[in-house]
Amino acid sequence: MSQEKRKVKKDAWAAPKESPKFLWMSGNKVEWEKATVHASTLGWSAISMVFEGIRGYWNPEAEQLRIFQLDAHLERLMRSMKVMRMSSPWSVQELAADIVDLVRSNEFKEDVYIQPTAYFGETTPGYLAAKEQPGEIAVFNRAAASVLGAGNVISLGVSSWTRISDNVMPPRVKAITNYQNSRYVADESTRHGYDFGIILNQQGKVSEISYACIYIIRDGVAITPPVTAGILESITRDIVKGLLENELGIPVLERDVDRTELYIADEVFICGTGAEIQAAGSIDGYTVGDGGVGPIVSDLEQLFHDIVRGRNERFVDMSTEVY
Repeated sequence: MSQEKRKVKKDAWAAPKESPKFLWMSGNKVEWEKATVHASTLGWSAISMVFEGIRGYWNPEAEQLRIFQLDAHLERLMRSMKVMRMSSPWSVQELAADIVDLVRSNEFKEDVYIQPTAYFGETTPGYLAAKEQPGEIAVFNRAAASVLGAGNVISLGVSSWTRISDNVMPPRVKAITNYQNSRYVADESTRHGYDFGIILNQQGKVSEISYACIYIIRDGVAITPPVTAGILESITRDIVKGLLENELGIPVLERDVDRTELYIADEVFICGTGAEIQAAGSIDGYTVGDGGVGPIVSDLEQLFHDIVRGRNERFVDMSTEVY
């Protein structure tokens, strides 16, 4: 990968240079500097903490910021809270309205990343039974550049770590603690010179990327591991499936994927809210296709990019306008 492309990728995941004016904490919009919790809640609160990652895309032509799949992300947050036996004092509709107000108050005129987190506060230590108690919810938002349209080509490597399973720590729950599994993979892949690591499940089948889902394309068919392979129930993965089938005419199969299928695929790409859509040029040192962005991934990325920025009017209901 060229230094220019690496810079685009790193900038997209980098911490913001300056903090926004406000965040949202359990029903109140709070100034950034005044948003504090007691130090005693650190650590234990994260055991049961669940979260969402949501992107907003700025359209400079329309001077409009659009939050992509806001309700779908909040509905998944509610499902994660349910598995943690945590109830929500706020409905999806209430949270959605408050998030739009928060982003608007911070006057973003650029791409943004929004992260609602739900956790037990001081009254419920994380190691004790939750007993269906209500959770606290905080919402952070920051500027976050998109990699769509940058022509990113990433390198992947299969990790020696194994994916957590539903009877251990359910991967379908977007929980902070689950990401320790991903962090081990990310640390290993970085040390080995890869951009992202691929996790195999306990059956030795491909599960997902450390922070995203994966598709391979063989003989004109897109293939992705099923939910039962230990993946997060990804919103972006499902949208990509619909776009491939209904807009690009590419059949999609959800089935187990062997490790060596990665090496002989015609195209491979990752997808997710944070990762967006990025083509893989190599896996474990094997070149994928010609090592660049293949034709199907190219068409898919362009279509997805037009949708999230509100340039394709057929899909405007997929996002929520801020201004």
